[in-house]
Amino acid sequence: MEDVKISIIDREGHTHSIDAPTDMGMNLMEVVRSYELAPEGTIGVCGGMAMCASCQCYVITPEIPLPEKSDDEEAMLSDALNVKENSRLGCQIQMTPEIEGLIVELAPEEF
Repeated sequence: MEDVKISIIDREGHTHSIDAPTDMGMNLMEVVRSYELAPEGTIGVCGGMAMCASCQCYVITPEIPLPEKSDDEEAMLSDALNVKENSRLGCQIQMTPEIEGLIVELAPEEF
């Protein structure tokens, strides 16, 4: 089993340095939920299908190689609130060894 160290800044501004498993097929949204870094029911509302933007986050470390945004992710972000140039959907970021050192900030909850 290989874990990666990543940092997640929650919606209250607290930084959490965590070990995320790379051998379970998890994405960032699932990691946030498993570590309870956002109140239940406020992240991953669509179950990780890139259909709600509740897992939107801001990538603070642009040097970390992430996959290109899919058409579905681009479309969802074009309709979301609080979108920035570095916005991504957490459900579209897989836990892989390449993302070691990733730092993200959770976007504010949309109402």
